[in-house]
Amino acid sequence: MPQSRPAAAATDPYAVLGVSHAATAAEIKAAYRALVKEHHPDAGGQAEAMLALNAAWEVLGDDTRRRLHDRNHVAASEPSINPRAAQQHARSARASDAELEAWLQQVVAPIDRLLAQVINPYEAQLKALAADPYDDALMEAFCAFLEQSQARLEKVETLYRSSVIPAGAQAFALSLYHCLSLVKDALVELERYTMGYVDSYLHDGRQMLRQARRRRSELQQDRRQLLG
Repeated sequence: MPQSRPAAAATDPYAVLGVSHAATAAEIKAAYRALVKEHHPDAGGQAEAMLALNAAWEVLGDDTRRRLHDRNHVAASEPSINPRAAQQHARSARASDAELEAWLQQVVAPIDRLLAQVINPYEAQLKALAADPYDDALMEAFCAFLEQSQARLEKVETLYRSSVIPAGAQAFALSLYHCLSLVKDALVELERYTMGYVDSYLHDGRQMLRQARRRRSELQQDRRQLLG
């Protein structure tokens, strides 16, 4: 039986889904589905819980990622009982540090640049459109910005899924996932505005992008701490 409340702060995806490390793929999938039904915002659940569940599923729902995750966490879970084991642990720690640095450089850094290309220009784009939302040329330019932003976000999502999250970076990755979700939802709201000129869509989209900007700033600080 899956646990009734996902451990949103847990770094172990098995704990988040409430399954054992020996669980089968079918058991993991069943646990994930059951918890999604319980904690989905449409069912009265919390967004943070859904983010934790999705992050855990990203790891355990893919056989390759699960094997890499298990392999990376075996050494950390075994006690150091002799000098050889201590040396192996040290080598593992160095490998983990190198893996984290590579992930931050090859995955997180390009994601940050792509997000900046969406988040930073949006105020100017909205200001230009506000001059006359019913002007075809202005609306066409705004729609082009949204299309470019959607294309960049697709690249972001591909990058996010391109490698296993290193040990010790799960909390950072969850915050990053939340930022991506904010931007994705904001673009949906802004696109809805262009189709019907409903001001609430424009307001919600702007608020989400502002939250994403703050979250991105926090992520940049957290990234420096991880490297430190």
